[in-house]
Amino acid sequence: MISGLSKKVIFFSLLFINFIQPSKSSELLKINKNTNNQNTKFLWSNTFIEKILSSNSKSFSHKNSLVNLLKKNFDSFFVAKAEKQQELIIQSDKQSEINNVIYAEGNVSVSFKGKLLRADNLIYDKSNKKINAKGNIVLILGDQLFKVSQLEYSFLSEKGFLLDVKGSINTNNLIDDLSSNFSLLDSNKIENLLEFKKKEVLNTPGKIENWLFFTDKISIDGQKWESKKAVFSNDLLESKQVKLAINSLTVISEAEKLRFKSSINYLIFEEKVVIPFWLGDRTLTKSGEFLDFANRWNFGYENLDKDGYFISRKFNSLDITDDFVLDLEPQFLIQRSLKGYTNSFVKKNESITSDRVKRNTSFADYFALKSQIKGPIKNWDLEIDKNLNSLDFDKLQDAFRFKTELSKEIDLFNSKWEKSFYGIYRERVWNGSLGEAEIYSGYGSKLQKQNTWIVDGIKKSEFLTFGLANITAEALNTKKLLTNLKGSLFYSLDQKFPISFEGPKKKSIDISYKYIPKPITKGLSINTRVEALYSFYENGNHQEYLGLGIGPELIFGNFQNKTFDYTRISLLPFYKFSNGESVFKFDQNNEDLTLEISFDQQLYGPILLKSFGILNLTNDSNDYGEFIDSKISLNWKKRSYEFGIFYQPHNQAGGIAFSLYGFK
Repeated sequence: MISGLSKKVIFFSLLFINFIQPSKSSELLKINKNTNNQNTKFLWSNTFIEKILSSNSKSFSHKNSLVNLLKKNFDSFFVAKAEKQQELIIQSDKQSEINNVIYAEGNVSVSFKGKLLRADNLIYDKSNKKINAKGNIVLILGDQLFKVSQLEYSFLSEKGFLLDVKGSINTNNLIDDLSSNFSLLDSNKIENLLEFKKKEVLNTPGKIENWLFFTDKISIDGQKWESKKAVFSNDLLESKQVKLAINSLTVISEAEKLRFKSSINYLIFEEKVVIPFWLGDRTLTKSGEFLDFANRWNFGYENLDKDGYFISRKFNSLDITDDFVLDLEPQFLIQRSLKGYTNSFVKKNESITSDRVKRNTSFADYFALKSQIKGPIKNWDLEIDKNLNSLDFDKLQDAFRFKTELSKEIDLFNSKWEKSFYGIYRERVWNGSLGEAEIYSGYGSKLQKQNTWIVDGIKKSEFLTFGLANITAEALNTKKLLTNLKGSLFYSLDQKFPISFEGPKKKSIDISYKYIPKPITKGLSINTRVEALYSFYENGNHQEYLGLGIGPELIFGNFQNKTFDYTRISLLPFYKFSNGESVFKFDQNNEDLTLEISFDQQLYGPILLKSFGILNLTNDSNDYGEFIDSKISLNWKKRSYEFGIFYQPHNQAGGIAFSLYGFK
């Protein structure tokens, strides 16, 4: 039996070899075992930092500071050493071995293959390759952190469990952290990682990578981890605003990916409102993009193609091949079924550009289907979208809509561009005062890039695209279909110039921010827009315009008080110097002067009214003084999520929108 007296570390026997007597040097023990034809070593030592320093007190005038510094680097050394060798390294206040079983007590720290575990007590059975830890267990895997009350795992059967688990995961690094070692820098993050709930956080726009989760038990069986119920929260400040209760969670580790499965789950708002949803199967790859928690049930309004209100549910994704997945969303058309007729189709055997008429319905007309196929082809991404607005075979030609795109990112002129090829069948396009236009079919290619940057406080956003396509669509001045080759070049630049701005003192937020994910930047700014378009057609037609716009944007309030503490008003007059004419209806430049109006207003607490519209001010237009594009929504806005009901009067469409916000 080998008993320890104090903090045990190998590192200091090497570092202070010239400061101590041989009888006081570290005692090193390595036990070699053969496991799965790999040389696995169990290593620990007895080294007394305090004794080393006390015997050389004259050489260390700041003994306490040095002790803290050295202890802070223990884990860095062990993680780095375990990375390079197949070693299980155990350090603790006390250690002993009886009958091939290692007992470690007090401040236990274990490193294996670059992973780090801390606990109050640990037992390792070398014969059965079984580890058991209890009390304040912390398991650190790169940016992934687990706090556990008890851990048990067998390296032979690859089975075990974790009890009372609290965790913090980063989906962007999860695959790499579970499959690879990490550097010294990673282990130095430990003190920051140990705090689950942060005092301050930064919003990560457009992505959610960091999650808090809680579960009573995780069972491990080889490559499969299971939990009866796991609770996730994207709010790193507190988890009360929104939680995701995932039932029957199963995580399966596969090559270069993790597969997640679950049964019925629940969104829990403010600890009071519970909404069921189906997460289904999700796959996490190294991109970190898998946690799409949008509800699989959807309630919407679409008058032109679906005759009004409808309800739909997304099925679990189906793996067609190893790389391609199929998503299906059946829809039940509520309003069409209640009316018993439809106004969404043209008269039978008439041109698709004809006016829609009232037609009788069959039972199959009450159902619709939306589907999508996605997957990579070498270094290209393929996406195929299909819509069936009726399952009646007699209306199939009119009800079917299709779009496919093959795209990839390329480097060109020292910048990132997207190159794509596409095909379409029956696409609806809204073109301002001209209304809805129909593209019957088309195929083509486009090259585009977009970029956003800030220079001297001025935010700039640009968009550039080149396109060439063969299109069959509704003609400009008749209802006939016309086929023509079209080429186009388009450029736009939006800029925001701060005039009188009061920026937040810091970009982070704390728990006092109940309604917003980031601080409000208040004040007056001037928005400008420049657009240029040139289009040419096979028959010799062409059209071009230069568009200029400038207008104010005013933001005041902090969105922290309960009533009228946030207002945003934006006006942008836009004038086009245009020339020429298109052969098609869907892309004709028809308005010379428009006014974009945006108005957002907090009403009470998290209730936010948002509105947007484009007012037609072209003198000779039939729609002068009318909104040719518009959207209004009533939102429930909180720090970690936003829920809203919206309606678009111009195309008679609406629905429900829900989003979660990410933090770090």
